[in-house]
Amino acid sequence: MLSQTSRYALRILGHLASRPGDWVQGVHIAQDTGIPANYLSKILNQLRKRGFVLSQKGWGGGFRLAPGAEGHPILEVLEVFDGPRAEGQCLFGLARCDKDNPCPLHTYWESIQSTYLAMMQATRIADLHGPAQAAQTGSIDPNRP
Repeated sequence: MLSQTSRYALRILGHLASRPGDWVQGVHIAQDTGIPANYLSKILNQLRKRGFVLSQKGWGGGFRLAPGAEGHPILEVLEVFDGPRAEGQCLFGLARCDKDNPCPLHTYWESIQSTYLAMMQATRIADLHGPAQAAQTGSIDPNRP
């Protein structure tokens, strides 16, 4: 349901959300999240262009969440990397799948997709950090610059 790039973007934002106000070097984000450095750079660039993160070059620089970014729904982030999530897309990818011409799973998928989109809209970037995020990516040293 999510591309690898979107999963990485959420992991990056969760990591930065766990370090509010801190400039975190890209190399440390890569190490702490397990995201390849060259891929991380491309994702961070997109997140910066879209206003989710700030970057600062030089000594003491790095990346951090942009002011107010923690309040954005993660659906906005997913749409940057995967495009709009249109409700009603057929699980089988059929062009004509609706209540009048349903695929075998239409009724079930419609309910699941509606719940999924509502959850993505209700979940904020600030919700991405915490014990589950730390457990997924490994121990994070809060004292590291």
